Amino acid sequence: MRKGKPKKRYLLPDPKYKNTLVTKFVNYLMIQGKKNVSYSIFYEAINIVSEKTSEDGIEVWNKALENIMPSVEVKSRRVGGATFQVPLEVRPERKINLGIKWLIGYARQRNEKTMVDKLAAEIIAASKGEGAAVKKKDDTHRMAQANKAFSHFRF
Repeated sequence: MRKGKPKKRYLLPDPKYKNTLVTKFVNYLMIQGKKNVSYSIFYEAINIVSEKTSEDGIEVWNKALENIMPSVEVKSRRVGGATFQVPLEVRPERKINLGIKWLIGYARQRNEKTMVDKLAAEIIAASKGEGAAVKKKDDTHRMAQANKAFSHFRF
């Protein structure tokens, strides 16, 4: 058994925008420890977003993340031999993590040529309330709504 909860690790803010959320996003974007590559991908994508929307790129990115973050999700709960999908509120930290994960995951699945273009397109789509990541959030909310009857099985 563990002796206690591990200490929370806090991230340093990124060099350009001085934002810890950007650092967290870049860490999720990173592959094989190449942080500089993921920083350049993110910054170039933000530049493309600001060119295409003629708004501040970081503001559009924040709006996109807000549109993607789920407020409820379902968890499997086994009660008396049957498995129920129980709707639960999402903790604030997990809400951010899921939003970032979905945004990057669905950006990688897009058909544009480079990751910069893919990420920029997904950010723009998400800020407008469109795109695959927003659809994922809507599906999650719909699933929780459909299983509202089992909410008394919360743990």
